[in-house]
Amino acid sequence: MSEPSSVGFGIIGSGMIGSVHATAIRAMRGGHLACVFNPNAASAAKLGAAHGVPAFSDWESFLSHPGLQAVTIAAPSGLHHECTLRAATAGKHVVCEKPLDVTLEKIDAMIRACAENKVLLAAIHQRRFLDSTRTFKQAIEAGRFGRITLADAYVKWFRTQQYYDQGAWRGTWKLDGGGALMNQSIHTIDQLLYLAGDVASVCAFAQNAAHERIEVEDVATAVLRFRNGALGVIEGSTACYAKLGHGAEVQVCGTEGSVFMRDESFTTWDFKQERPEDAAILAQFGAKPGAVGVGAADPKAITTLAHQRVFEDMARAIATGSAPTVTGADARKSVEVILAIYQSALAGGAPVSLPLARTPELRAFDQPGFSR
Repeated sequence: MSEPSSVGFGIIGSGMIGSVHATAIRAMRGGHLACVFNPNAASAAKLGAAHGVPAFSDWESFLSHPGLQAVTIAAPSGLHHECTLRAATAGKHVVCEKPLDVTLEKIDAMIRACAENKVLLAAIHQRRFLDSTRTFKQAIEAGRFGRITLADAYVKWFRTQQYYDQGAWRGTWKLDGGGALMNQSIHTIDQLLYLAGDVASVCAFAQNAAHERIEVEDVATAVLRFRNGALGVIEGSTACYAKLGHGAEVQVCGTEGSVFMRDESFTTWDFKQERPEDAAILAQFGAKPGAVGVGAADPKAITTLAHQRVFEDMARAIATGSAPTVTGADARKSVEVILAIYQSALAGGAPVSLPLARTPELRAFDQPGFSR
């Protein structure tokens, strides 16, 4: 039985990610799983039965369930806007999976709706909650890098054709919002922005190199100019085969230090001015031999601890009346950068400056390559 102060969470969506949410919520402190929702009654019932909570397939019954205070959204990306507006109007706090939605206009409407209804909006960018990411951020804030010169993100993953075929929404602009960048790489891109700061402009190329019946990219590269003057690169793909998968990487280099992070570990922690704590940091977070990419080759191969921390952070925010760690405004930034990359790629690599005035018009990438 839940504690009286425990926040009741309801999950919208009962697929793979909905199951991850359920496991994380049941393990969290300060909250409990109250109910689940899916318009597909059979799917909702299956997840509800697995976790011993009521399942609903109609919005009114779900949102009026006693004890429901917050929802987590695990629906297809292009439905996040609708789910958020329904929940916010009903007075429920919202924790939304990445991306917040697939257009800037919908994201802005989500942020407004939550503000107008006096509920919190948090985004699931769980890589910010890793202890190693926090250690990385502390080193940057302490000035240990000197002037940051390069900041990069690399997500060289693999997804089978079956992955895209198993859901009609996958690989579509309308509901997936993009491919290797918007779906798979966005957590690492968010982490890059969190560490290195805002982006001023991008130049990019993208293509659908290896998959059929999708509109979006499975390979993309972009050159970034950050507002702090640093340059950088984003590479994202779902067409890089590896039996166990390549880890997602963030690399930040400066005039006095460099750190390379793969998944949750540091492969490089190197500073001109060494400190006594450096050895302990490498002992705790140094890359272990034989480590494989988390979720790189198998989307189900992810842990739930970081999600659990996201939900615990929302419970803390609700209890204290403070903002969640990753707000809607925070999460909007990675979507805007990715949309700018798409705009540049669809214009043959032309430079695109941020902020964007609007969501660009998007069209299918050619196969096997894209050029103009």
